[in-house]
Amino acid sequence: MNSVAPGPIWTPLIPATMPAEKVGDFGADTPLGRAGQPAELAPLYVFLASGPQSADGCRSLARVIQRPATTAMLTA
Repeated sequence: MNSVAPGPIWTPLIPATMPAEKVGDFGADTPLGRAGQPAELAPLYVFLASGPQSADGCRSLARVIQRPATTAMLTA
């Protein structure tokens, strides 16, 4: 099984899931001080869905928001 553990990600539904005064602080407790964006995760999902890694299983990508979108910690 493959998995992605992204942490807080900003989506259009976030404002509807919490009180308005907390929306501005969403993701502020991450090392970068903000929530991630869906576009920053897209390459990870493409990586897992393509090539041999889509079938070999047992992969987990933990996206660390303080790192550039092109890097990830890969554990097998």
